[in-house]
Amino acid sequence: MYDEVHRSQLIELSQSAWQINQWQPTASRYDSLLPINGKGLLPIDPWWLQAKAEELCIYAPLLIPDVVQTRDYAETIIRQTVSDGRRADQIVARVISRQNQLDDQPRTRLTILLEEQVLRRPVGGRAVLQQQLEFLTRTVERPHVDVRVLPDRTSWHPGLDGAFTVCKLQRPYPPVAVVEHFTGRLVVEATDADRYVDIFDKLKETALEPVRSAELVQEAADDLSGGSRAVGSPDQGAV
Repeated sequence: MYDEVHRSQLIELSQSAWQINQWQPTASRYDSLLPINGKGLLPIDPWWLQAKAEELCIYAPLLIPDVVQTRDYAETIIRQTVSDGRRADQIVARVISRQNQLDDQPRTRLTILLEEQVLRRPVGGRAVLQQQLEFLTRTVERPHVDVRVLPDRTSWHPGLDGAFTVCKLQRPYPPVAVVEHFTGRLVVEATDADRYVDIFDKLKETALEPVRSAELVQEAADDLSGGSRAVGSPDQGAV
């Protein structure tokens, strides 16, 4: 092998692949989805994990998670963190493509817990949020998707420490938890990941039932339908 950079990366991978509970420094959460000049080669690829999981358990306290984002909603978020326009377009396309992969047979089950405030955060503006919420109401009708809302009236709960995703893999593989941060991501395995499973189960008990959650999403979309602002309004590009 004559590429010294690639060779060094592979050596690093071989030395760290056995480790659990890994901290992976990243410039962007999309690094492993679209590496730059070979950078982004990680011991554990969270996007690969999502595709291989039997079920994704996602706690989303701030934003609609990317597995159920519309193109416009995803593009708004990605362009806030990726300055290169061409690269941003490629990442948007891959995010949408990854969503389609989750529909491959057998389908990946999705259990998503949203904080109610997510339904009112005008990412991309009112029109984009309305479109996103309407898309979500259609998505929850699918048999492998379970979306539940934690109402604003909920007091303290264990999810207040931040967003996370649990990838439940096919047996005998244990679950893996992924936690995103500004400068990297934490990948938690083995028994430590079981703690995230327990927290998710407790959050699920706190959340509204699926039917009421779907009604709440629809109500939020209806509230936006009569007041969408024209393109170019002050909040149109807000995140």
